Amino acid sequence: MIRKEYECNLILEQFDDNPFLPLFYKEPERFAFTVELFFMTERYKQMQACLLNRSLFSQFTISDYAFIKTLLFAKKNLGEEEFRLFQNLYNVFDQNFPKPDILIYFHRNIEVLQEKIKKRGRVYETEISDDYLQQVQNAYFEYFRNILSFPVLIIDVSTIDFENNPKHYEHLKYLITKKYQPGVHRISLMV
Repeated sequence: MIRKEYECNLILEQFDDNPFLPLFYKEPERFAFTVELFFMTERYKQMQACLLNRSLFSQFTISDYAFIKTLLFAKKNLGEEEFRLFQNLYNVFDQNFPKPDILIYFHRNIEVLQEKIKKRGRVYETEISDDYLQQVQNAYFEYFRNILSFPVLIIDVSTIDFENNPKHYEHLKYLITKKYQPGVHRISLMV
């Protein structure tokens, strides 16, 4: 919606292209490294292509993920030795990307996330546990606490339907275009 309105560049993660993802959900210990390595290289290629091919007519780029997602999931899914190796590779790739002007995290409670996962209908996601989702959320929150160089908005959208309610979308757009100081800002949108 924002891309259409502002004619900006848009990066959407291509998770369906990862052939290891269904295997990872069946045998996480066996396929964690390959699934995370595939995600990292795909995200890197996507972001690199966007930086190289920026449109002169677009003022900014939005993405449905930040490259740090790569490291947060790897830390959750990999063993200690694999993570150390993975982190070394990540650090090489990450040096090529500018830091965001603002990072926006749309937070939903676990129950709402599970409803959305079921609605999405991907068979291999049906066994994702509440505990796993909570651990992923905790990894993000831990990361956000240490950001001091750019603003991070944590917006609780559990009860918001900005796709179908124009007022919700306008309010959300207002919130994300305001000026913020670096650091974490928590915003709860209630209907």
